[in-house]
Amino acid sequence: MWPGNVGELENFIERAVILTQGSELNVPIAELKSPMRTPRTGSVSTFHDAERQVIIDALKAASGKLAGTGGAAERLGLKRTTLQNKMRRLQIPRSS
Repeated sequence: MWPGNVGELENFIERAVILTQGSELNVPIAELKSPMRTPRTGSVSTFHDAERQVIIDALKAASGKLAGTGGAAERLGLKRTTLQNKMRRLQIPRSS
């Protein structure tokens, strides 16, 4: 789970993209408050796991509402279609 809020995660990812040279994303792990751990395994989480969890948390906070005022897309600062594509790619059911 990401140790901060969605805005902090967004800033962290943007910084990683800006600082990365080449085709592989370099994440400044030293800037993390604590390592991201998955509840089931205790191992360090992948970016996809972290992104998936952030989306699931936003859907729960929005009571399953995807779009519109207070919806998960608005909470994440995404367009509805972008969120739907991410959910499809990450295999997140709408009922999450």
